[in-house]
Amino acid sequence: MRFPFDNTYARDLDGLYVPWEGAKVPGPEIVAFNHGLAGELGLDGAALDTPEGAAILSGSTAPAGAHPLAMAYAGHQFGGFSPQLGDGRALLLGEVIDQSGKRRDIHLKGSGRTPFSRGGDGKAVLGPVLREFLIGEAMHALGIPTTRALAAVTTGETIVRQDGPQPGAVLARVAASHLRVGTFQYFAARREMDKLRQLADYAIARHDPDLTRAPDRYLRFFERVQDRQADLLAQWVLVGFVHGVMNTDNMTISGETIDYGPCAFIDIYDPNAVFSSIDHHGRYAYANQPKIAQWNLARLAECLVPLIAPEDLDRGVAQATEVLERFPAIYQEKWLNRVRPKLGLTGDDPADLDLANGFFAVMEGQQVDLTRAFRRLADAAVGQPDSARALFLDPAPFDGWLEHWQARFDADRADPAQRMAAMNRANPIYIPRNHKVEEALSAATNGDFGPFRTLLEVLADPFTERPGLEAFAAPAPDSFGPYTTFCGT
Repeated sequence: MRFPFDNTYARDLDGLYVPWEGAKVPGPEIVAFNHGLAGELGLDGAALDTPEGAAILSGSTAPAGAHPLAMAYAGHQFGGFSPQLGDGRALLLGEVIDQSGKRRDIHLKGSGRTPFSRGGDGKAVLGPVLREFLIGEAMHALGIPTTRALAAVTTGETIVRQDGPQPGAVLARVAASHLRVGTFQYFAARREMDKLRQLADYAIARHDPDLTRAPDRYLRFFERVQDRQADLLAQWVLVGFVHGVMNTDNMTISGETIDYGPCAFIDIYDPNAVFSSIDHHGRYAYANQPKIAQWNLARLAECLVPLIAPEDLDRGVAQATEVLERFPAIYQEKWLNRVRPKLGLTGDDPADLDLANGFFAVMEGQQVDLTRAFRRLADAAVGQPDSARALFLDPAPFDGWLEHWQARFDADRADPAQRMAAMNRANPIYIPRNHKVEEALSAATNGDFGPFRTLLEVLADPFTERPGLEAFAAPAPDSFGPYTTFCGT
């Protein structure tokens, strides 16, 4: 089976990985395959979605041209630094150039122990693998940069976890790269400046090639990474996404969302929403995420300072700090530019920031469903505010806000029907509702993949309301109770 591999990571970054092969598994079987993504990658989906393809995508067999390796990286996990983490249960199978000329990693998660396993078994189980498949594809459909799933493969093994025996599985995922803030921390912590420079030059060539010959390329590279992360976080917040584990080894240089472990989407708007079972102090709570992104970027800046100004570290610190201090303003601009279409606002009114923040303020403490509130606001654009108003326990604050919003509309003089249509194109009606995700994963773990496939199909077109799918737009029933997620293992 042919993969058009061109493995620059293996060629150019010696010392940042360990060549390794996946564990042999007794019965690999593809249970979910992304034919559309395979086509984007220039791969033969029909040939891959076979027993031979299952052996490759489980890690049991390395195809010709592959250079499987376990990537090394460090990272701050919940604020504590670990100088060596790395792919403890994953392999970079290789890189391909996709149909649009972009380089993409093909990476296997759950493929067995590596030298970085730190005592773990290197395996993954079906539920978390399907969660990452599902949420990644949902984020892609929402237009949010993300790693994507090529395939979910069961291994024929039974893996014992805390909550009992479960089917073993491997996720084959695709990314613009798997370079992380933690990748830079790995060499910076070891003070291996030549390797750090080599890594930075590689990252620039891969993600920001126009900077390759710039004399201030390392500082400008940091600016680019910061800009990508600010935009990514704005998009997370506006769809109610909570990553759950924003460690520096889970922040990509490319600006893609990576590692959907204890992630969730909020139903009720709550700035303090936390779903992860291990986030006891709310470090990665919904509203904290932009601040954590800036904190993580500060750790990247620390790594880059010796490259920014090797002869004058104080000057390098000052330059990197100046860039970093712009993050809140950049984030605010990204957030405002993305919230305007959701609120149906056109043009650039200086009062829009207060108006947008005001909508979130009137939702707080009101038990308002975030996704439904934005979607129903479009009805108010055509003079029918009652559906949005009905979401509030006390609609009086919303009514007051609505007057200001309507005045902003009147100043625009836009056609109401066109505005409503534009708002519906910006506000999803279907998101991965936590209760629907759990329903699908529970059924699949017990051998019924029907609910998973149905949910995947619904989420592939999140902005178009379709008859018969009302249950997928509804919040969780009271019986669902408080939602807790766990790191995928």
